Amino acid sequence: MASPVGYITNFIGKDLVVNLPKLSAGQKKDLALIDGSPSGEIQFPHFSVFLSKSRKFPIFTATNINGGLFKPITRKSIFPGGKDVWKVDLRAKDFQWEDDLYIKAKKSDFDRGHMTKREDPQWGTKTEAFNAAKSTFHYCNCAPQLADLNQKEWKLLEDYILDKESVPDKLFINVFTGPVLRPEDPIFVTRVNDTDVLLPTLFWKVIYYTNDGKKLNKVGFLMGQDGLLKKRGIVRPQAAPAPPFAKLASTAKEHFNEFQDAQTYQVSMATIEQLTGIKFPSAKEPYKDPRPVPLVIKMVDLKEDAPQAVSGSGARPLHGSNYRYSGIVLR
Repeated sequence: MASPVGYITNFIGKDLVVNLPKLSAGQKKDLALIDGSPSGEIQFPHFSVFLSKSRKFPIFTATNINGGLFKPITRKSIFPGGKDVWKVDLRAKDFQWEDDLYIKAKKSDFDRGHMTKREDPQWGTKTEAFNAAKSTFHYCNCAPQLADLNQKEWKLLEDYILDKESVPDKLFINVFTGPVLRPEDPIFVTRVNDTDVLLPTLFWKVIYYTNDGKKLNKVGFLMGQDGLLKKRGIVRPQAAPAPPFAKLASTAKEHFNEFQDAQTYQVSMATIEQLTGIKFPSAKEPYKDPRPVPLVIKMVDLKEDAPQAVSGSGARPLHGSNYRYSGIVLR
C-alpha cells in the first residue's frame, strides 16, 4: 500500500476536521505556486509545506502524527555516512535557500532548522516511516535557527510533544509550524547571491488534539532568537523602524501549561494570528494569556543560558532523544 501523502484534514477523526490555516491576502500573493499544485501545497509523506516565494522559507508546514504507529528510526540509519544530506525539492526549486545561505555564507552561524520535525511524520510501516523522516531533509522544510534555539528549547518542546504525549498515549494530533515572516525582520549581514536575506526572529507551533474524541482543542507556542542574532553580529536592523503592535488580550480558558517552560513560551492563538497574519481553524482554546504582544515577544526571546535538551528527573527517551519536561497534558 502506498504511503499516505500530504496533510490530511480529518486525520484526528472523520468529524474532527482541521482544515489548513487561511493565509492573508498578501500571503496568498506571496505563496509559491509550485508545479502540479495550484494551491501551493508541497506534499510529502504525512506532512505538507507552503512556501513564501519572496522569502524562500516556509510560511508554514502541516503535519499529521500517529503516535501509535511511530517507528524508532535513528538519524544514522537515514544517513549512514554520518552527515545530513539536504536536498532541493525540484517542484519549488526557485523558492528555497540552499547551502549558499546555510553553509557557505560568512556569519551563517545557524542550523537548517526543521519546521516539520524529522521524527514527527516517522510513522506507519518501517518503509513509510523511513521515507517520511528522510523527506523532512528538504530545504523547503527549514529556516535559519540558531543552535541555541534549534537544539535546546525548541527541541525540548518538540521532543516533549512526541515522546511524552503522542507516542505513549498513541495520540492522533495535527501540528502546524512556521517562522513569523515579518517585513521588519533584520537583515543577514552577508548578502547571498547579491540579495539581502531577512532572517526570521520568531517561530511558532500550533497543536490540535482531542481529549474525548468529540471536541477539538488547540494550543500555541512561540519562541524567539532576535537578541542572540543581534548580539552575535549575524543581523543588522533595517533602516525603517518596526511598526508598533497593538495590545492584545485573550479570553480563552487555561490549560496545557504544564510544559516546564510553558509560562514563558505558551501563548494565545490570537497572539500567533496577529503576528503571522494566518487564521487558524476554530477549536477550543483552554489557555488564557493577557500579555500584550510586545511583552510576549520580549519574554519568548531566547537567552544565552537557555537549557540544554537533556533528560529531566524520571524522563525516559523513547528513541534516543533527550528532553526535559514537567508534564504537558494532551487531555
